[in-house]
Amino acid sequence: MKLKPLNDRVLVKRLEVEEKTAGGIYIPDSAKEKPMKGEVVAAGPGKLDEDGKRVKMTVKKGDTVLFAKYAGTEISVDGDEHLVMREDDILAIVE
Repeated sequence: MKLKPLNDRVLVKRLEVEEKTAGGIYIPDSAKEKPMKGEVVAAGPGKLDEDGKRVKMTVKKGDTVLFAKYAGTEISVDGDEHLVMREDDILAIVE
């Protein structure tokens, strides 16, 4: 299934977190927090301003981003978990 986000929405796939801490301790699945880092899989064309002109998106496909902890709506695409969120929910682009 292919998804194309509308307006200023972005499709993000969460990136896996490290299973081991810096001290060498392994973290069980039940104690892990969901990562707040992901890769942009698809981005919409951008939102419309008051004049009806399209404002281009800052993020693009392939960008690694940080987002708010409870941002977006979780969906399943071909068995993989993804998030659909607004561009405003993205906090930063990782370079």
